Amino acid sequence: MIVGGGISGLAAAWFLRQGGGERVRVTVLESGPRIGGKLRTSEVAGVSVDEGAESMLARRPEGKDLARAVGLGGDLVAPGTTQAAIYSRGELRAMPKGQVMGVPGDLAELARSGLVSPGGLIRVPLDQVLPATLVRSDVSVASYIRARMGSEVVERLIEPLLGGVYAGRSDRLSLEATMPRIATAARSERSLLGAVREIVRETPKDAGPVFTSLRGGLGGLPEAVAKASGADIRTGVTVRELRRTPYGWQLVTGPVPRPETLEADAVIVATPATSSARLLKDEVPKAAAELARIEYSSMAIVTLAYPLSAFPSPPTGSGYLVPPVEGRVVKAATFSSVKWPHLTEADPSVLLVRCSIGRVGEEHVLQRDDAELVAVAMAEMSEVMGVRGLPLDSRVSRWGGSLPQYNVGHLDRVARVRAAVAVEPALAVCGAAYDGLGVPACVSTARTAAARILDHLATQGE
Repeated sequence: MIVGGGISGLAAAWFLRQGGGERVRVTVLESGPRIGGKLRTSEVAGVSVDEGAESMLARRPEGKDLARAVGLGGDLVAPGTTQAAIYSRGELRAMPKGQVMGVPGDLAELARSGLVSPGGLIRVPLDQVLPATLVRSDVSVASYIRARMGSEVVERLIEPLLGGVYAGRSDRLSLEATMPRIATAARSERSLLGAVREIVRETPKDAGPVFTSLRGGLGGLPEAVAKASGADIRTGVTVRELRRTPYGWQLVTGPVPRPETLEADAVIVATPATSSARLLKDEVPKAAAELARIEYSSMAIVTLAYPLSAFPSPPTGSGYLVPPVEGRVVKAATFSSVKWPHLTEADPSVLLVRCSIGRVGEEHVLQRDDAELVAVAMAEMSEVMGVRGLPLDSRVSRWGGSLPQYNVGHLDRVARVRAAVAVEPALAVCGAAYDGLGVPACVSTARTAAARILDHLATQGE
């Protein structure tokens, strides 16, 4: 039995089917009306466009491999461009080359970008003469990078990138969990500039595109995985309680006045950390306590369809990020039709734009109704891009409490969760709360969870 019908739970169902064949009966229980979690598509101006995640890392194989395995290999597409900008000090400025997650390694490129002030630029090379910053345990991203390169690098480069990926803030997010290569360097290298240069040198130049998606939208992946898994998919079923039995597990579902029970030999919990904590609190309290400490942020994506003629000049980059210090509501804008050229096939005269709104601590911004959020996104396009006139169509997609925050100590917290779950037979966990937010990372946790359950079932059959 799998609790949770997002991509993690569905991938776990597929791995169970691959490893166990027809002898394993798999049921997926999803509390919502649809499967797929944050992967969903719908039409804007007649074009199928993702409402949530629009791409996955291409340099991690798990997502691409799963897409190919379920028959979507021919639909994988590469972006037309990934050249992003940062809106800093009132202008769009190119992301400097030679950086790693915003951490600069090339001073000339940083100076050329104009992202930081002259004073901020002078501060960065002090990293090369300052004593080593000792990092013996996990620290926040901001505390380490600020100590090495100053506040402006954190505010103007690091914050917008982490805000785009995690909807989080660098003074809370874990260096180990969100920037593992930088964390490794922090433990062994005195100069962060030198370490970034080495990372850039070691990165293969012919590694191919960083991202990939599906021609019909990444939201098409869940249905394909569900179908290929052969699992019994049940939506609108809320699991309220897990109980250990002598033969496995009992799942209590349904409304409180009239609960129903289901029996299972094994269970994979593939829900967000808050829901997982509730389900595990009685049988695995140590894991539940750790999961309950994982915070979540909310966000909204406003998708606008403009006539290309509304732009004074057509955008050439994939979009831009906005540092919180700029005080703007929109934290990122993606020119979807430029980033994904296949979106223009139906009508090349339409340009699709995604505006992302909401970081942790900004929930009040999301209290505005849909019309207000559309107005905010339109104002952003007018002020920054000079767009004239009204969009042809718009859509607001809200993702409340959707992004787990990998705050300081996250990896140790996850290790304690897994240690507590490991002593419980026929139980596994997976999802975005553990090892990464992207599709490949979620698929990886699903594969590990399924392998644990298959090992258990094999020993039971001996």
